[in-house]
This record gives sequence, C-alpha cells and structure tokens, in this order.
Amino acid sequence: MTRIAVIGAGAIGGTAAAWLAQNEALDVALCVRTPIQSLHVETPSGPLSPRVTVWSSPAEARSVDWVLIATKAYDSEAAASWLPMLMAPSTCVAILQNGVEHRARVQGLVEDDRVVPAIVDIPAERNAPGRIHQRRTGSIFVADDQAGRAFVSLFAHTPIAVATTPDLRTAAWRKLAVNCAGAVNALTLQPGGISRNDDVAELMRGLIRECIAVGRAEGADLPDGLADDVVAGYRAGPADSVNSLLADRLAGRPMEIDARNGVIVRLGTRHGIATPLNAMAATLLRAVSPGGNKSTVPVPRPG
Repeated sequence: MTRIAVIGAGAIGGTAAAWLAQNEALDVALCVRTPIQSLHVETPSGPLSPRVTVWSSPAEARSVDWVLIATKAYDSEAAASWLPMLMAPSTCVAILQNGVEHRARVQGLVEDDRVVPAIVDIPAERNAPGRIHQRRTGSIFVADDQAGRAFVSLFAHTPIAVATTPDLRTAAWRKLAVNCAGAVNALTLQPGGISRNDDVAELMRGLIRECIAVGRAEGADLPDGLADDVVAGYRAGPADSVNSLLADRLAGRPMEIDARNGVIVRLGTRHGIATPLNAMAATLLRAVSPGGNKSTVPVPRPG
C-alpha cells in the first residue's frame, strides 16, 4: 500500500486526491485547515465521491510515501508545517502549485532529488468545501528523472495526462504565460468570455509578451507565437469559465498575485526587462485583495 498525503483540498488538491483514491492500492489522506465532511468531484467522466482520510492538524498526521502540496503558492509556509509529521527518509514531495519557483518553496526542508515540481493544467473550480467541478481532464508535467517517473506512475489509472518532459523550465513558463493573462479576469470580474473582446485580447497578449521575454532570459524556449496561441485558447474556451484568480477575488480570498504576475516583474527587474503591464496588474490586484501584500514567500530555512 502506497501512502499519499495531499496538502490542500482546493480545486487541484481535491481533484488529485479524488482520482488517486480510485486506486485501492493507494491510501490517500487530505491535509486541511478546516475539516470537511466528504469529498465530491464532478469530472468529465462522471462524479467521484471517494473515501479519504481527513487530517485537520499536523498532530493527526503520520509519515507517508508521497506528499503532494496543492495549496496556493502564498500558503507554502503553512503547507511546510505539515512536513515534519509526514516525512520519512524516503518520502518524495510533489509541488502542485502555480508559478516557476516550486523548488524554492521547500528548499532546505526536503532533499532536492526528492522534490518533484509539477506543472498542472487541470481546469477545476471549488464551489464549496469538499465540492469541486473539474471542467476538463487536463494534464500534469514533471521532470524526466527517477522521482518524476515515480510520480507519473501514481496516476497511471486515471484519465489525467500525467507525463514527464525533458524541459520542465519551458513547461513552467508556458503555464505562466496562460496564468499571467488571467489577471484581466480578476481585474474586470468577468469570466473567460471577456477574452472575446478584441481590446481585452490585445491587452492579454501584452501581458504574455512580457512573460515570454522574461522566460527566455530565464532559459525557457518560448516561441514568438505563444501569445496568440494562449489568447486563442482563452477565446475558444467556455465563456463562463472562472480561473482561480477570479474565483479567489469573487470569494473574498487572497489571490496568487506574486506567483502569476509579480514573479514576472521581479525576475524582469533582475534581467533589466521592462514589464509595465504585469506590474500594473499586480499593483491593482494587490490593492483590491484582502491579503494585498501576500506574496510567494519561501518557507523559513533551518538554522
């Protein structure tokens, strides 16, 4: 029996836990701040209502073979508080979060060869505690190394396309190109259909072009046509789709501003690349966020 702990029962954590629990050879636990009575996920293949263990305090947890961190990026420090109880000498930790700084969030807490940065593209929305709507099967990409291949095997029984990639850096920046454009939804309080407005679409392309410039400086292989491709994907998607940034703003929760737009500004500054559109988006989002100054803060280092 392989033991798995999923930290965070939001859209991604809940969806991953529900699919993993379909395999009787996997023992799945959810680590949450607020207890949930049950987990129910509406998926493209039908509803899932798995039986999973729920731990609401690190004191309840026990060591596992795999930890999947699926909290918001700015909650990485809180997620790390679970690790002392969950970690065994051979435990691997997968980071299912937005952004391009996955390893930094557990640096000093987990040996590098046991960390699996995961680039997740699973359109899903949390409608209520323990209630999730998965709109599309989606995908997860991880590095092509021993830990990454072991992670892929966990999902072999699921329809989610989980695979290794020889260039995880590029995969992460491609995902960031999608995420940074989603700032327009949170700023306008409008779902995906707003991208069909030509002026809005051009603004989204501008955000993405800044991301491309910084990503290339960081070593990602991003094509010139990526901005057009990303916007075309938004425009072809459901008009009522709600990305996580918009969902958080509508619910009055803090937003992942730093991991989606602020990081482009920070790294752009390091490389001397101007990113005025992402800077404006991050500034305005912080101004309306209840956790306005929250950012992707690396967890404290031992010593």
